Amino acid sequence: MIKGRLACYIVLSSLSLSLSRFAEISARAQPISLPIGMGIYLSAPKTEKVSEDGENDRLRYGFSSMQGWRATMEDAHAAYPDLDSSTSFFGVYDGHGGKVVAKFCAKYLHQQVVKHDAYATGDLGTAVQKAFLRMDEMMCGQRGWRELAILGDKMEKFSGMIEGLIWSPRGGEVNNHNDNWLSEEGPHSDFDGPNCGSTACVAIFRKNQLVVANAGDSRCVISKKGQAYNLSKDHKPDLEIEKDRILKAGGFIQYGRVNGSLNLARAIGDVEFKQNKHMPAEKQIITAFPDITTVELCDDDEFLVLACDGIWDCLSSQQLVDYVREQLKTDSKLSVICERVFDRCLAPSAGGEGCDNMTMILVQFKKPVDNTSVGKQMAGEQPSSSDQPSETETDRSSMET
Repeated sequence: MIKGRLACYIVLSSLSLSLSRFAEISARAQPISLPIGMGIYLSAPKTEKVSEDGENDRLRYGFSSMQGWRATMEDAHAAYPDLDSSTSFFGVYDGHGGKVVAKFCAKYLHQQVVKHDAYATGDLGTAVQKAFLRMDEMMCGQRGWRELAILGDKMEKFSGMIEGLIWSPRGGEVNNHNDNWLSEEGPHSDFDGPNCGSTACVAIFRKNQLVVANAGDSRCVISKKGQAYNLSKDHKPDLEIEKDRILKAGGFIQYGRVNGSLNLARAIGDVEFKQNKHMPAEKQIITAFPDITTVELCDDDEFLVLACDGIWDCLSSQQLVDYVREQLKTDSKLSVICERVFDRCLAPSAGGEGCDNMTMILVQFKKPVDNTSVGKQMAGEQPSSSDQPSETETDRSSMET
């Protein structure tokens, strides 16, 4: 049976090489790419946008993504307003060196949050922190390679599906994780993980609690009565805490980049920066270990933005909050506001700020209904003076919106 499988694999591998040659020839018809600086840019930007809106009884959201001037789209996102009956999950993932790690996170990270024991006990911070680190573990070995291949380009996807037919999973648990992620035998069993990577910035809502986890330079910002507050920190190599870890793990910083290559200090993937066998995952040159911020939401909180650095390169947190508040006066569709942000940020020509992929999620909080006042009005009673806003409060409200 094994010999038959190997023979099948050899034949199909030959077919894969032939198809690869066909794909190479076909690629000549693609738009011209221009190398500028550290990135590869198109001769004209791709401004088509992928957008969606949704809501539940607690919030409403809109998201959009646009490739822009980049030769490839390497961003991904996740939006699950009903992760469970009381929890919502949103995430942006900005890939570098390829799209597969960002897509892997968009597919699996929220699942790992839910599967961790801490999630059921209400410890969302621990659950999401462990889920970030779990991504690196899951992308190793034959199973990890195959999943990444399936999420990759057409030829990688073909190879991944073929190996999925040939190599079977091992039974039992893997690394003591009871999450149904079975390891597999195969030619890539010693795969250490991908050399490309992705940022991850996620927001989890449960009742009035908001938990933000971040690794990389994507950002989460909340608007409180028009004031922008950063709920995440951009993990750049020049930050003292990042620089200290990088140097202690045997890395260096050159031209503002880790080992002269990567311009951020934390990411999922990037296995080449995680090879120090004497240090835990959170102390590697590049780590997937996220910062966690937990806040209690209140009536002053208006909306939250998750976005990749393609936005923050062009607008400050306060500038974006100001722009969104202005747009909310005339447009109630949140995805349209995201699209307008992209159009505002898009550079007129290739090179520099405004040329990156752009992804943004906008979450607006719904205000709770005052059941006491509603009950009084349904009974034909007028609300008491304490239930009614004063003239001064009304004026202040209209000035701030």
